[in-house]
Amino acid sequence: MFTEEQKALLKAKLNPDHVNPPRQFGPKGDYLEGWHVIAEANRIFGFDGWSYEVVDAKCVSEAPRKIGKDKKDGWGVTYTAKVRVEVAGVIREDFGAGHGYDVDAGLAHESAIKEAVTDSLKRALRTFGNPFGLALYDKSRENVGVDEPPFNPAAAAQRVKAKFEKAEDFPTLKGFWNEEYETVKRIGEADKALGQEVYAVYTQRKSALEEKVAA
Repeated sequence: MFTEEQKALLKAKLNPDHVNPPRQFGPKGDYLEGWHVIAEANRIFGFDGWSYEVVDAKCVSEAPRKIGKDKKDGWGVTYTAKVRVEVAGVIREDFGAGHGYDVDAGLAHESAIKEAVTDSLKRALRTFGNPFGLALYDKSRENVGVDEPPFNPAAAAQRVKAKFEKAEDFPTLKGFWNEEYETVKRIGEADKALGQEVYAVYTQRKSALEEKVAA
């Protein structure tokens, strides 16, 4: 089954930077590109941790139509496809559709079947979680965004202590304290000893600056 790390990645929010707006000729709503969905599957499941199979693909429409601004004679083709995705013994299937338009019938068929397979692959993968576009089906878009990284008290303490030690005068140090007060508080809540250590650096720097002024 899935590792804890994979479960966390599947529950993560969908980064809006990867979301594309609707196109005039293409998806009618916001969407993810096929290459990105495949890249996410490789990132989360591993290059050898998942696979997909085209279970069915068929042409459901082929008709003459005018192509482009010059209204050249051409073809409009539509395919439907069914794809099965398997990850760690979990199998998901879904259908998709694709359309192709070209003056050459063969190229129209090629575009349509490729789009249909990609569409069905994306639809099958989206059932695994937000990174594959599941979040786009929620009108509230609650899970579209960037997750805040978990608070690391040790790293925060190191950063704040270094900041306090750089203060060249007391007003600057006091300003730093006001800026970092909430962070110092969170450090102390996560690790009391570490919080005390940060406060000690502040008081020591304060004393050193006061002595400097007195001298």
